[in-house]
Amino acid sequence: MKRLLLSLLSGFLLISIFPKFNLEILAWVSLVPLFLAIRNTSPIESLKLGFISGLVFFLGVLYWVVNAMTVYGGMPLPSSLAVLILLSGYLSIYLSLFTFLLSYISGDTPQLKYILAPFLWVALELIRAHLLTGFPWATLGYSQFNILPLIQIADITGVYGVSFAIVMSNAAIALFIECLPPFSPSLIKGGSGGVSKFAIQYMLFTAILITSFSIYGFWRISDFNSNDPSTGWVPRNPKSKIKVALIQGNIEQSEKWDEAHQTEIFKIHEDLTLQAANEKPDLIVWSESATPFSFQFDKNYRQRMIELAKKGGSFLLFGTPGYEISGGEIIPYNRAYLLSPQGDVMNKYDKIHLVPFGEYVPLRKILFFIDKMVVGIGDFQSGNEYTVMDIHKGKFGVLICFEVIFPDLVRRFVKNGAEFLVNITNDAWYGKSAASYQHISMVAFRAVENHLPVVRVANTGISGIIEPTGRITKDTDIFVRTYVSGEIDSGSQLKTFYTLYGDIFAYLCLAVTVLLILFFRR
Repeated sequence: MKRLLLSLLSGFLLISIFPKFNLEILAWVSLVPLFLAIRNTSPIESLKLGFISGLVFFLGVLYWVVNAMTVYGGMPLPSSLAVLILLSGYLSIYLSLFTFLLSYISGDTPQLKYILAPFLWVALELIRAHLLTGFPWATLGYSQFNILPLIQIADITGVYGVSFAIVMSNAAIALFIECLPPFSPSLIKGGSGGVSKFAIQYMLFTAILITSFSIYGFWRISDFNSNDPSTGWVPRNPKSKIKVALIQGNIEQSEKWDEAHQTEIFKIHEDLTLQAANEKPDLIVWSESATPFSFQFDKNYRQRMIELAKKGGSFLLFGTPGYEISGGEIIPYNRAYLLSPQGDVMNKYDKIHLVPFGEYVPLRKILFFIDKMVVGIGDFQSGNEYTVMDIHKGKFGVLICFEVIFPDLVRRFVKNGAEFLVNITNDAWYGKSAASYQHISMVAFRAVENHLPVVRVANTGISGIIEPTGRITKDTDIFVRTYVSGEIDSGSQLKTFYTLYGDIFAYLCLAVTVLLILFFRR
């Protein structure tokens, strides 16, 4: 029973470190109860304890899935709850594998368990981010998005470096507790002396690692604030500021595609755009699928959009359903268009990473009885170009909704020349839950990883500007109709290690994990 309670405690602590609770300090001890729960247990028992902890964690973090499916997806509540449990159960497998493998290799060398722990955790997070199209939501490192000095290491390691430090801290604390009476006599055959010495070394190395991350973070932030050209991290053109305006229309999901509300929705965005235009922004941004019509095919509203861009005198970026016709078949895309101040179509981008069951149904021949949640004709198709758009003062890449949680996808826009990033999304699906807050916390890491500002516009919020240090500014409340404006700089003169090489740190952790497990077997 004690082991079960410790497992449950870790699950609840993990919930508390993410938005809206934001008790991020608890991340550094959240796994300690789980480490203690699996002490001296069989691998199978550890697997069960890890699964229980993971199930509590993911049910508590992803509860908003039920709201999206029942309120907007038209799914009965029991079915929505079943989907939430299945999704949480799948994600819990990764935590159960973590505890299973730690117990499996502990044997007569418990030191190896603690050496392996941070490497194994990151390896599993990496796999979760890619397997079955990937779902890296609630990656452990994201909990620290408010701790700016600590997260600057992400420009080398990505978010995985922060996860690594958190798990190592938890392992060090758990190891220290295990070396105290009455735990120590049973910790290893032959007494506790060797383990105690190892515990001191492990805790010392952990402290050095976290301190080094923090020192690096303070140094990197000071580089940004100094505006010293010799650092290479100042804007490419420090004298040129880009003024942006963010239009938050706050349109209810149930009204978004109702033709009866089409004129009203356009008028809302038009009025906010003209108000924002008085501040002479260089770029005005609407949210994902902001237009309740197809800009491509609706001649009436297409012309009204062009006239609005001319009247506003700014570049205008907006989301809209897009289509291509091939062999007499309509192929839909989730698309963003950029209009010039003269009303010309400058560029378009088709969303690359789609949301399973939201924008398309995987294995449709098998799951023929399931329909996607987003209104449109058939399943959306994926784009295949990392398009970089140009507004003369700077170049930018567009990330539509879900795409911004995939760091490797985001960095490809920067490698292609993007000097800032724009994230357009529609979080109305989630209601007044923690999901919108969780979503924007991940965006902060994309800014740090690539040393670029990110402009985020959400239909119902949270909209805002994220500085290259990850600091969120100009952020709006959710479910309010408003616009905000602010200035950003174009990207830094140097590309970060992460931009150039991606998740090499996480892949190294995966390699070390495999080698340590093979070493144990020998």
